[in-house]
Amino acid sequence: MKSLVILGSTGSIGSSTLDVVRRHRDRFKIVGLTARHQIHLLADQIQEFEPEVVCVGTPALAAELQQLLAHPPSLPKNRGELRRDTRKKAGKIEILVGEEGLVSLATHDQATLIVSALVGAVGLTPTLAAIRAKKNIALANKETLVVAGELMMKEAKKNHIRLLPVDSEHSALFQCLEGQEKKNLRKITLTASGGPFRQTPLSKLSSVTVADALRHPNWSMGKKITIDSATMMNKGLEVIEAFWLFERPLEQIEVVIHPQSIIHSFVEFEDSSVLAQLGLPDMRTPIAYALAYPERITSGVASLDLTKMNSLSFEPVDHTRFPCLRLASEAAKCGKSMPAVLNAANEIAVDAFLHERIRFLDIARIVEETMMQHSPRSWRTLEEILEIDREARMVAQTYI
Repeated sequence: MKSLVILGSTGSIGSSTLDVVRRHRDRFKIVGLTARHQIHLLADQIQEFEPEVVCVGTPALAAELQQLLAHPPSLPKNRGELRRDTRKKAGKIEILVGEEGLVSLATHDQATLIVSALVGAVGLTPTLAAIRAKKNIALANKETLVVAGELMMKEAKKNHIRLLPVDSEHSALFQCLEGQEKKNLRKITLTASGGPFRQTPLSKLSSVTVADALRHPNWSMGKKITIDSATMMNKGLEVIEAFWLFERPLEQIEVVIHPQSIIHSFVEFEDSSVLAQLGLPDMRTPIAYALAYPERITSGVASLDLTKMNSLSFEPVDHTRFPCLRLASEAAKCGKSMPAVLNAANEIAVDAFLHERIRFLDIARIVEETMMQHSPRSWRTLEEILEIDREARMVAQTYI
């Protein structure tokens, strides 16, 4: 039985992970969960999965959670036979707070697999701590490799742990490359849906609302990554992540638009053979693969019926429409500290857009201006790159 800690259990990836666990209680035990602020959902998760330790964002939220656990509501009735009356008493669970709590959970002595599902650069410190504690990691926090890929991969090799990709694209590549010789690989192709604005007239993008940008045609995701999908920044971050995960030159990594989101990524070998991984757009598939690796288990996702597909189409990326992908490519080629600056500026800009402080097209402008103000520099430690991250956020805030 694998013992899991889920960093970010109340987000879309965390919730989907728990849905897979719910189907395989004989294989997985939850020892730790974390939530930044969704403590009511966390309280429900605690009732059902009975972790030993949890972590929340602030002391005030910890106190509120303590009260919720002392007087818990009944579990939802839609769980069928899985529903159990497992109400936790406040005194039987340890509640930690902030980054220190995240690190404590990431290095929990009973955990055999850490699911890193935090959003943004907040995932760096606990993920690195987990690697150094020799914990295998199911990695959904792409920013970990975007910001500090060289350090993370060096430490992963040093500590002989596996980074199992959870992003659907990287999971697809991982599956396609399993058992293959890297020297025979010619090209990696990441697919992108194109988001909600793939065919929107360019003249109308300036008036896009938050609600418009959150209407993804295929995937159900958290707000930040949904906006990243709309700008295609997410695909730029994934290119950088693929660079570190699969150790291929940037020239061998490309992106194509695939509106149906059925083929999640594919690879081409020296003999011109192409292997692809297909499936319905549901994150439970790559999550289940990462949790059970090297085995496969049921995920709860319906079977793919290609006879019901009208077509599977592909298009080149329009960089005029999606300037964020161009900026990510430039940051990746520049290297050093620039990918961290790209990510920091994007996080600040996306948050400002979600709070209606800037317009949709301003996201790319703020990222580009922040990058232009930065002189790339080498770094060696996590503390150094986090300082660069902090500086970039301050610069981005001045443009907002």
